[in-house]
This record gives sequence, C-alpha cells and structure tokens, in this order.
Amino acid sequence: MQVIGDADTRLVIAAARPVPGTTADAHAWRASGLAGHCQGVTVLADGAYLNCGMVTPHRKRPRRELLPGEADDNAAHRKVRARVEHVIGRMKNYKILRDCRQHGDGLHHAVQAVAHMHNLALAS
Repeated sequence: MQVIGDADTRLVIAAARPVPGTTADAHAWRASGLAGHCQGVTVLADGAYLNCGMVTPHRKRPRRELLPGEADDNAAHRKVRARVEHVIGRMKNYKILRDCRQHGDGLHHAVQAVAHMHNLALAS
C-alpha cells in the first residue's frame, strides 16, 4: 500500500490502490500514479525508492564511511520520515486494517475510510 502523508500536519494526503506483496516498492510507486499528487513538493522515501525522483538516505559505500554532511542529511531525513511512519502506524490501530482480510477493492476502500477518519480526528 502506497500512502502519502504530510510530515508537518500529520495528515494523510493520498493512498494508492494496493499491489501484491511481492511487488518492489519502486515499481509500486511508479504504477500507483501518486507522483502526480507530489508535483513541486519534496518527497522523502526510504532506500527502496532509488531512482524514483524522491529524496532517499545516503548509502554507505563499501569500505568507506559516510561523509560528515551525508551523515547529517541522514539524521534530518530520519527525523522527518519518523513523523510519517507514525501516521501510518496510527492508521494501523484501526481494527479494520489490523485484521484486514479484504479482497479486490475492499482494502483500498478500507484504507481510504481510515485515512479520512484519521484526518478528521486530527482536525477536531
């Protein structure tokens, strides 16, 4: 499941239709169509999204440490991504996603509903 969350407001911006669990993250991102929601915005992702136009952490090279600036970039990247990961974790607190056995579009509709409820809970 591909989900876009705002790190500042902690709101869920968009969620894509699910793909099979064996699909690579970068391929799922390209197929999701969510890149259109992110035009002109900096998008942070983990190391699985290389060459997708997102900001990913610097990787350690074989037998070489990260440069000092790269280590600082990774620390800032971790702090921002942690906020979005907490949003995803809070969404999983909803029983319908925790015990999800939905088929077809059922999972997509359940995630959309939970995202709306999550956003409403933050707004109130």
